[in-house]
Amino acid sequence: MGYFFYLTLSFLYFLLFINGAIGDPLTIGSTCKAASQSDSKLSYDFCVAALKSDPKSRTADLKGLGIISIELSISNATNVVSNIAKLLKDKSIDPFAKTVLEDCLDLYSDAIPTLKEAVGKFNSKDYYQANVDVSSAMDASSTCEDGFKERKGVVSPLTKENHDIFQLTAISLAIIEMFH
Repeated sequence: MGYFFYLTLSFLYFLLFINGAIGDPLTIGSTCKAASQSDSKLSYDFCVAALKSDPKSRTADLKGLGIISIELSISNATNVVSNIAKLLKDKSIDPFAKTVLEDCLDLYSDAIPTLKEAVGKFNSKDYYQANVDVSSAMDASSTCEDGFKERKGVVSPLTKENHDIFQLTAISLAIIEMFH
């Protein structure tokens, strides 16, 4: 990408830090704009809706939005684990799909404590390790979804959940990168 793009992105990051420092109410919009520009797979609208879903986001600075985004990932991953547990009780589920669901359960069960560690790492300014931890959770969502694609005709019952976790972790990674 061109020099102008990186100059513009750097300027946006600078504005985000200034906005975060003075509590500008545009922090969510400007954060999501910069985040979606840095990751073409991240939806601006999803980012705004997700961050606004937490009442603390209205007064949060950039660091606060980073914590909120990781906490949203933890909450959603926890809900996915519950959803998978319910699906596994369904006796009519295809044996292959059941095996994939069990794999997904393991992936998300591991992702939750990893995301909790990411909060601590982010708070302690260990942005590298926070990035590694959040990336691991992002991989869990992709790996889970890909598992269902291994057999033709099997449809993932977790497509929306996997997509949401992917988007939430993409928000977190974009914010972490703004500090890194």
